[in-house]
Amino acid sequence: MYSFPIDYIEPVFRPPSEAKSLILPVTNGCSWNKCTFCEMYTQPQKKFRARKPEDIRADIGKAARSLKGVRRVFLADGDAMVLPTRRLLEILADLRSAFPELERVSSYCLPRNLAKKTVDELAQLRQAGLEILYVGMESGDDEVLRRVNKGETWESTRSALEKIREAGLTSSVMVLNGLGGQALSRQHAINTATLCNETQPDYLSTLVVSFPQGEERFREGFGDDFEPLSQSGLFEEIKLFLEHLELENTIFRSDHASNYLVLKGVLGRDKQTMLDQVDLAINSPGAVPLRAEWMRGL
Repeated sequence: MYSFPIDYIEPVFRPPSEAKSLILPVTNGCSWNKCTFCEMYTQPQKKFRARKPEDIRADIGKAARSLKGVRRVFLADGDAMVLPTRRLLEILADLRSAFPELERVSSYCLPRNLAKKTVDELAQLRQAGLEILYVGMESGDDEVLRRVNKGETWESTRSALEKIREAGLTSSVMVLNGLGGQALSRQHAINTATLCNETQPDYLSTLVVSFPQGEERFREGFGDDFEPLSQSGLFEEIKLFLEHLELENTIFRSDHASNYLVLKGVLGRDKQTMLDQVDLAINSPGAVPLRAEWMRGL
């Protein structure tokens, strides 16, 4: 019977683009873990802690002995970048030594954690093998961010993404379609687009806010006036978001399992093509394929 070399504390999450990566847990859970829309690390066993260096090193050694040709590694769980730069450099050095074919290392990243790191520190991490940071922007609207207890602001996210760019790292930004509900949909779309324009991320993806375990936790933080967007409302919000985006060379995706409408392209080159697809979805139901409800997921 095959036994995987790393004993994970479930559940384990990673970005869709890290499907072929070795998932290496360097922390358990999320150091913030107060966002009312996020259920990823709310289970008792996912209480945040930084893993011991010797345990991480042991996992790397076991993986190196069992797995061949590892080219990509994703540092889990929710925000490996909370670790001190010195610790991250040690982990990257161990990975480089264990996996001679290693091409890139990536991690989720809370903007608040980059407030504690300098551009020079991030550049050191890039030189040591870190390549991609996945940043949950969620929204560029401060009222939406406050209501969902994100612990971030327009400015904190802008500052983090600016540091990432200055250090030569690749940024992959995630935005939540529908996060502001009906009342805040317009300002959510426009202000999020404005923040993206300001920071010009390398990758940009949209996910639809969803609540597999129910909306109670979200509503407690957001308030009683939250009215979720209908499918057509989600499309209208994406249209408004796209209309206000002025990106120069950003790879855009809305192909996560939570999305009804799959959009792919490069912004701004393919902006009008994607807007035409959204218009079809709004005005001509059935003219473009949509993901069936039973196929959607977190």
